[in-house]
Amino acid sequence: MWRSLQGMNTDPQTIVVVPSAEFDVELDPTELQAIEERFLFFLLLLRQPRARLIYVTGQAIHPDIVDYYLDLMPGVISSHARKRLYLVSPMEASSRPLTDKILERPRLIERIKSLIIDPDRAHLIPYWATWKDREVAMRLGIPMYGADPKDAHLGTKTSSRLLFEEAGVNHPIGRRDLKDRYDLGTAVAAMRAERPAMKAVVIKHNEGVSGFGNAILDLAGLPAPGDPGEQDAIQEHLERLPVEGPGASPERYLEMLQEEGGVVEEMVSGEEVRSPSAQLRVTPLGKVELLSTHDQILGGESGQIFLGSRFPADPAYAAMISADALKVGHRLAERGVIGRFALDFVVARDGSGPWSTYAIEINLRKGGTTHGFLTLQFLTDGAYDPDAGVFTAPSGKQKFYVASDHLESPGFRTLSPADVLDIALMRGLHFDQATQVGTAFHMLSALPVHGQLGATCVGNSPEEAQERFDQAERALIEEAG
Repeated sequence: MWRSLQGMNTDPQTIVVVPSAEFDVELDPTELQAIEERFLFFLLLLRQPRARLIYVTGQAIHPDIVDYYLDLMPGVISSHARKRLYLVSPMEASSRPLTDKILERPRLIERIKSLIIDPDRAHLIPYWATWKDREVAMRLGIPMYGADPKDAHLGTKTSSRLLFEEAGVNHPIGRRDLKDRYDLGTAVAAMRAERPAMKAVVIKHNEGVSGFGNAILDLAGLPAPGDPGEQDAIQEHLERLPVEGPGASPERYLEMLQEEGGVVEEMVSGEEVRSPSAQLRVTPLGKVELLSTHDQILGGESGQIFLGSRFPADPAYAAMISADALKVGHRLAERGVIGRFALDFVVARDGSGPWSTYAIEINLRKGGTTHGFLTLQFLTDGAYDPDAGVFTAPSGKQKFYVASDHLESPGFRTLSPADVLDIALMRGLHFDQATQVGTAFHMLSALPVHGQLGATCVGNSPEEAQERFDQAERALIEEAG
């Protein structure tokens, strides 16, 4: 099946998309719906004339949003694609994970099964490949394209550091397998003895996502390493630990550390520090493929929260992080892992000196960079050259983009999805298939309640991609105002 699915083909197939997401914090139902709709770019797979797509969400998707994605497809009659698209929903407006809603509804599962003409020519695409996703796939009688949940531990922060050690990939000094605040205090003291000049450390929950679960501990004001009062002083610092997220507090953060375990590592410093990532996949045939590189856009009070990305990563270090990512990818392949995953890095330099690279974590799942890259790939039919670090469309032009889920303004609450599409048309923001530049919007259902949406802005240069992103943001703010 994998061989027949590569590229544009006329083989019959059914793709079942179950974009279920589950977080440590409870999300508003509209936020969860927007996240489930983030992967609607998979509708572009309907360009394949015999593909059928079943897309499951907790609530029904607004028809304007569906029409928007179908109209993005080049060279396809949208009405023909619409006949091969099946939108399924339990119609439950709650913050529970989508897989919970599916598994407790046998009739819904039977409905999905009835839409699968040939189970031998079908597969399920999850957001995160959890035990619940696996159960949905097994009840449907089709394979799931993603890492087996038994291997999920390989994507924790503790296992990431272990895999970096095994692969010989440079990473910050630190300690793994932390169970509680006292383990943390002991680890920080040991790290300070190893590197007395260290100014700050990053504490990470094993299951943290998009920077949530990370906290920076400033070491300023602590007694000298080895001082008898050092441990008590570290514990006092932990009581004032700055943390981010809904309902976050130092107490709750340390409780979650005890529940999940975690790591602590030196906060990489330099005159210039960036946070690139590399995306890979291990195919069902066992081949490790480098898919893309990005420079991550981080924000929040701590500068640890993922907001978006620029594609591709700066060529000054793209090849270095790609080589390290492949080493780790082969380690994962040896353990039988398949599917997409990403490795996050920090790179630093002083002045115009060389960049130093540090691997910091493995995301054994689709991540924040997945939808932007696949949107570009599906829209342009282009390809990424991992050796050159560039993406080239069939026209021969290189393509670049800026993508974010965080185009936000209180005024955006006054806009509907249809309003945004009207504004995009009037302001010349739409993705233009003739030039293959422009903006593709996503997460449109988050507008009315949260004043938020996402965008992937494509250009023929990094500067043009950034300008198109800025242009889209300005246009929406002006129109909403």
